[in-house]
Amino acid sequence: MKALIVVDVQNDFCPGGALAVTDGDKVVDPINELSKQFEADGLPIIFTRDWHPANHLSFKENGGIWPPHCIAGTPGAAFHPNLYFPSVAFLVSKATEPDIEAYSGFQGTGLASWLRQIDVDELVIAGLATDYCVKNTVIDAIKLGFKVTLALNAIKAVNVNPTDGETAINEMKSLGVQIV
Repeated sequence: MKALIVVDVQNDFCPGGALAVTDGDKVVDPINELSKQFEADGLPIIFTRDWHPANHLSFKENGGIWPPHCIAGTPGAAFHPNLYFPSVAFLVSKATEPDIEAYSGFQGTGLASWLRQIDVDELVIAGLATDYCVKNTVIDAIKLGFKVTLALNAIKAVNVNPTDGETAINEMKSLGVQIV
């Protein structure tokens, strides 16, 4: 069975957010279409979110590389207001421990076990950001034995370096990810 994973389409990763991805909000419409299609087909939909404690190690003041972002319970951690969140969707919070980084939706969440329990073997992955959380979620999915399709029109990169997004896509392709 196939499932959709929507990665971290949160306010802090969209324009005006603490760690805004250029055009990050442009993924909302294609993701909404995918979510509605999966919902109509009765297929599982998973939304991941960064849900950091205020003292998370990824923040600059704690030795990390990022400004504080997606702090649990804040408006920045909320999903983009135009993102369609089906009532049947499964929510996964990641990076919830102050001293553990977690870019992947699989890291420390139990997501893989749950997907296996419901006989999911194929994933469509979309969201933010291509070069970090999307890439790491895809890599973990491949390592865990899932077939992965990446929705190219529904991802955007941080691009700390100008070609990071392109490099991430090429890395995912080299692992056998299908691109649509």
